[in-house]
Amino acid sequence: MTRKERVALLKKCLEERVLVLDGAMGTAIQLRSLSANDFGGHQYEGCNEHLNLVNPRVISDIGWEYLDAGADILETNTFGGTPLVLAEYDLSHKAHDINFQGARILRELADKHASPNKPRFVAGSMGPTTKALSVTGGTTFEELIENFYAQAKSLYEGGVDYFLLETCQDTRNVKAGLIGIDKLLSEVSDPIPVAVSGTIEPMGTMLAGQTADALAASLQHRDLLYLGLNCATGAQFMTDHIRTLALESGQRVACVPNAGLPDEYGRYLETPESMAATIGNFGKEGWLNLIGGCCGTTPPHIRALARMVNMIKPHRIEKPSISILSGIEKLEVTDDKRPLLVGERTNVIGSKKFKELVVKGDWGAASEVARAQVKNGAHIVDVCLANPDRDELDDMKRFLEAVIRQVKVPLMIDSTDSKVIEMALA
Repeated sequence: MTRKERVALLKKCLEERVLVLDGAMGTAIQLRSLSANDFGGHQYEGCNEHLNLVNPRVISDIGWEYLDAGADILETNTFGGTPLVLAEYDLSHKAHDINFQGARILRELADKHASPNKPRFVAGSMGPTTKALSVTGGTTFEELIENFYAQAKSLYEGGVDYFLLETCQDTRNVKAGLIGIDKLLSEVSDPIPVAVSGTIEPMGTMLAGQTADALAASLQHRDLLYLGLNCATGAQFMTDHIRTLALESGQRVACVPNAGLPDEYGRYLETPESMAATIGNFGKEGWLNLIGGCCGTTPPHIRALARMVNMIKPHRIEKPSISILSGIEKLEVTDDKRPLLVGERTNVIGSKKFKELVVKGDWGAASEVARAQVKNGAHIVDVCLANPDRDELDDMKRFLEAVIRQVKVPLMIDSTDSKVIEMALA
């Protein structure tokens, strides 16, 4: 079967039933109590991705256990496969081989165990990297794009059926990943789908502060294979967020939780039966298209999900009928919320104070102008840096980096320069 045929079959299956992803790769590796030698030496111990090269049998065995448990989709052992992350083990020069082999191992396994009644698929796992642009810094948007592009290229060549940007903690990282993937897909003859899975922490937001509904709004323009949530918490804590995605995202929805929250010893104690029961309730509400397991889940968890999935029907997509905007938080544009107020003091043409702060390069004080407008009732903040005596592109970039840490409302980019608008929207 060609990749094009597999992708068409994957989409057909998603229309007919709820699919089951595999469980935790990291947990399965830890349970094997591997030695430093198994990882290729002490300097690589803990680098799970290196096993794709030095101990591929381990990854193949784990994949088989999840297939035997009933998984429809295997995720490659490439969560930390960007050159940026692999550099922490001095392995960035092996990024292509690690990702390519990670895909090949599971491609061959999936093809071997596929049947007309049980086709098997492979998702190219692309983690968030160890740098969150809005939180930790440590890299640039452009560098992330190139890292995700490099990883996507190797996974594609290895034979994955779709790309999975998973455990996403910062929507800016997600956008860098999508741009990198789009760059790769523009170069190939047979494009493949992309899925995104965010991580909502116990406090109710992503690490960078964005809520589940704001994440959905940020990605509503994308034709994703699905939008989901994984990691961070057990299924019970995901209830409100999964409901939100099902009702508001206009996308297929995936739920891939941990086996509960870890105890003080780092152990995940939720049983396969209780996890399947909770996710089953989501399915009975009609919220789900894919389910699976993250940290702490094992083949018994996936087996329980695979048994349960026969009792639920897939979520039917309904596109939102209202206009939705997002900053850190979502903003609905509806008749009952009018008028929506746009703060226009962060505009070098209309505000002498703001213009002077920009000229001084006092980005912190300039962003405080935006925060004050929100405090006084602005629903949206207009941003204009079109000073003919300055570099508008550079000013816009510097101001946005500061202001996104100060305000949660959507920003209105105000410029006549297409390059400025493109940079700001990215």
